[in-house]
Amino acid sequence: MSLIRFRLCSYLSQLKVWESVVRICFICVEIFAWGKYGGFGRATRIIGRELVKRGIEVFAVVPRRKGQKPVEELDGITVLSFPPYHPLSAIDFSKQCDADIYHSQEPSLVTYLAMRAMPNRKHVVTFRDPRDTQDWKIEFLNPSISKLRVLCNYLYEDSFLVKRAIQRANGVFCTAQHLVSKVKSKYGLKSDPNFLPTPVFVADKVQKSITPTVCFLARWDKRKRPEIFFNLAKKFPHVKFIAIGKAQDMEWDGYLRKTYSSLPNLEMTGFIDQFATDELSRLLEKSWILVNSATREGLPTSFLEALSHRCAILSQVNPDGIAERFGYHVKDDDFVQGLERLLERDAWREKGESGYRYVKENYELRKVIDQHISVYCETLKK
Repeated sequence: MSLIRFRLCSYLSQLKVWESVVRICFICVEIFAWGKYGGFGRATRIIGRELVKRGIEVFAVVPRRKGQKPVEELDGITVLSFPPYHPLSAIDFSKQCDADIYHSQEPSLVTYLAMRAMPNRKHVVTFRDPRDTQDWKIEFLNPSISKLRVLCNYLYEDSFLVKRAIQRANGVFCTAQHLVSKVKSKYGLKSDPNFLPTPVFVADKVQKSITPTVCFLARWDKRKRPEIFFNLAKKFPHVKFIAIGKAQDMEWDGYLRKTYSSLPNLEMTGFIDQFATDELSRLLEKSWILVNSATREGLPTSFLEALSHRCAILSQVNPDGIAERFGYHVKDDDFVQGLERLLERDAWREKGESGYRYVKENYELRKVIDQHISVYCETLKK
């Protein structure tokens, strides 16, 4: 059989299986709406939205946020929410979805509860930011809101029940290669998790600003250390700095704005909803460099979004070697030297172009959604 014929037969076989798929249910701690905006939720919402466009019925089960109703519709996704401090109610929602596949975007107690509620359905898990003991310690010492909230998150996301669910899952995946060994070791898996990337829209053309422009795209929480970015603005008055986002702790957010907003070369945009406006894409398009000053990360979605707009990366964290390959990997918190190196002789430009090609090859939106569909088809065959 020729290679072309083999691929065609394989594709038609997948289509036949896919026709029998009625519903996908995503399980996540957020879905980028109702006041909770993070990388997990962004990815869940985009994947769900794109599956809906392909005629698939999609549900999501998430903790309820302020102003959110128990049942909502978002980009064609039916979002079912349970009270955060009563996760057992997620059992009824899992049954109500009656999905063919339950896909956890980062595992939690609800991953386990969905398995108990629907034991005869398929359950897969994607790891985005698995945390070991040291990671949780960093979270606890630098809480986004409070140490009590970190402790609650730990119990919800990292209990022995969650570990049991991972070991029983029909498929385990990671969004970054460097997470594979970490997940395998932590959960005692017999084989390596497979790579399942995060989908990113890749801009065909960008128009960079004539003025050197550096951006920050993240929550301004203490673990992200946004003050490093703001202090860079003080030391590089000839460079334009754009800080996108806000802190969850409004007192800390207010302190940062009061302390740094007077800098003439610093723009503080506040939170930008990328599902409601193209403003984020516009800012990344003109930026030269993305700065990430966090103490720890999985693989930040902001890295991929920046690279898709041909920005270089300046970061202390270096997941999958991305900062080192497509920007500057900071050592000993010397962000000043890193920024100087990237600005010198426009070194950022070649790094950004290389990163663009990398993201287009591995994370492009339609390609990644095809991968998800392929995973679902293969899972249903088992």
